Parts: sequence; C-alpha cells; structure tokens
Amino acid sequence: MPKVTININKCKGCKLCTSVCPKKIVVIDKKTLNASGFCPASISEPEKCIGCAFCAQICPDVAIEVEK
Repeated sequence: MPKVTININKCKGCKLCTSVCPKKIVVIDKKTLNASGFCPASISEPEKCIGCAFCAQICPDVAIEVEK
C-alpha cells in the first residue's frame, strides 16, 4: 500500500493537491493550523491511495511525499 506523508508545516493549503487526486482523498484539514497559520492538506482515507503521486508532483512547496 502506498504511503503519503504531508509536511504540515510546509503546506500552505493552496488546494492544488486536492484538485488532482483521482480518488478525492486529499482534503484540507480545517481543524488543524500549522505554524504559519494555514490549514494543511491531509489524507482522508489512506487505504484508498493508488500511489499515483499527482499530489506530490503538483505541490509547489514540496510538502508531499509518496512512497510505494
């Protein structure tokens, strides 16, 4: 199963990753604030991840890593 790691302190909540996820499991966590005051992205259902890494590729802050 692929593993997605999001560095919440690098994420600025731009939502680009949420727009490219084919499984729609990358979401913005509105209950969490990072050190910069942004709501970071998170993975709602990690077991549904197919490891495409589209989220990591589009992230302008290099805050997402996908391991297969």
